[in-house]
Amino acid sequence: MMFASATAQVTPEKIEALKKMFGFVDAPLWEQYLTYIKSIFSGNLGVSTQFFPATVNDVLASAFGWSLFLAGTAIIVAFAIGSVMGIFAAWFRGSRYDSFASPLMMVFQAVPPVVVALLALFIFGVGLQWFPTSYAFTPGSEPEFSLAFISDVMYHAILPVGCAALIQVGGFLITMRNNMINLLNEDFITMAKAKGLSQNRVVFNYAARNAILPTVTALSMALGTAIGGQLIIEIVFNYPGLGTVLYKAILARDYQVIQGQLLLMCIFMLAFNFIADLLYVVLDPRLRKGGN
Repeated sequence: MMFASATAQVTPEKIEALKKMFGFVDAPLWEQYLTYIKSIFSGNLGVSTQFFPATVNDVLASAFGWSLFLAGTAIIVAFAIGSVMGIFAAWFRGSRYDSFASPLMMVFQAVPPVVVALLALFIFGVGLQWFPTSYAFTPGSEPEFSLAFISDVMYHAILPVGCAALIQVGGFLITMRNNMINLLNEDFITMAKAKGLSQNRVVFNYAARNAILPTVTALSMALGTAIGGQLIIEIVFNYPGLGTVLYKAILARDYQVIQGQLLLMCIFMLAFNFIADLLYVVLDPRLRKGGN
């Protein structure tokens, strides 16, 4: 037990107080469970054993913004690049571009994130020394809302965001490409071409707008899980996000932090799935008009 080594210096009263603080109470399991549920709804996730006396809320809050910035930016960049590449791969299917871009992005998706991160770190950080090799900003600088600090954060984020985006582009590309190919054979696309509409209008206004609907679901799920942090990327680049917090909590057996972060991930997953349903209504006129 974590208090065993301190029993000679700490009074029994203080030990009991610490036990109560961490939830080590002598009560039936059902009572402990109800107490835990009540604490969750009141916003009390407990005290971290690793960062004592900091609460779980404080630990997660300190890393939340960094993970949201890193993973969220990477996913949005991957979604934008992958969708555009998928559109052109479908429109020019069978071309040299399609034969090169699609397999290449799938290879990057299949490569383990640790390999991509270490290669980027070695080539661009250690070898060429173009970008910083670790952390979210220059050590010693004070976080503040200024142009200099924001530029420093963006500069430090280039490598981790680039690696996280690169391994996700392939999934969005293939999804968009397959959806586009299926839609290009539909009657309304043939009708749009017969009307003499420009190629750009047919591709983007008719085909791409309908093909992007299933991709929105993948985007929402990716954003929902992004709050858990890019675990491998954050560890390699020593990025102070939730992925690093979760990794350290697992090593330290800080179960309060682990439970709190998993709960946070579930909440964000449900929230972004709900947002995806709302986007479906905006993107698909059939849902707004009752299927007519």
